[in-house]
Amino acid sequence: MGALDHLSGRIAAVLLGVVLGSGLNGSGATLIAPAFAEGVAADEVEAEAALLAELADPENRAWRRTERALLARWSLSGSPAMDLLLERGRRAMAEGEFDAAIEHLTALTDHAPDFAEGWNARATAFYMAGQFGPSIADIARTLALNPAHFGALAGLGHIFRALDEPERALAAYRAALAIHPNKPELREAVETLEAALGGQDI
Repeated sequence: MGALDHLSGRIAAVLLGVVLGSGLNGSGATLIAPAFAEGVAADEVEAEAALLAELADPENRAWRRTERALLARWSLSGSPAMDLLLERGRRAMAEGEFDAAIEHLTALTDHAPDFAEGWNARATAFYMAGQFGPSIADIARTLALNPAHFGALAGLGHIFRALDEPERALAAYRAALAIHPNKPELREAVETLEAALGGQDI
């Protein structure tokens, strides 16, 4: 566990420092990373920014529809072959075949290293396989490409919670909640950890 503690601490310090220092104040529309937007048509960037702004609206009663639209957009790599690898990896995860999922998703990240969702999916597969160190590393890659990825931030929170690091878990959940304030699971996680930690700021 010592090596994992070192890895999680090092990545958490860098990752959360960057992410939390990038203006995660609820205005999700500002969070499209240059690496993610590079080579993408301006109207596509604007469409994603609009979805992120909708998601960040605490009064958005249609947030589930907004979330689905955003996740669907993030799942498109621009290559049918890469999309197929993502689909195969997700299917393998759903069937509990985590080694197969990691194999498919490693092929995806090897061939499409700038596709954030490939890293996020593999992070999920590693997490489900109990491999927290590789999962944290893939979350870092996901957020470097797409800092608005609330799912990756929530995943980081889950890992730190499992590692009994509540302060780091709370920081990750708060960052995710700033992007997606209507997600009940995120709000519940934040409230639970804040209560456990006595409402302290971190």
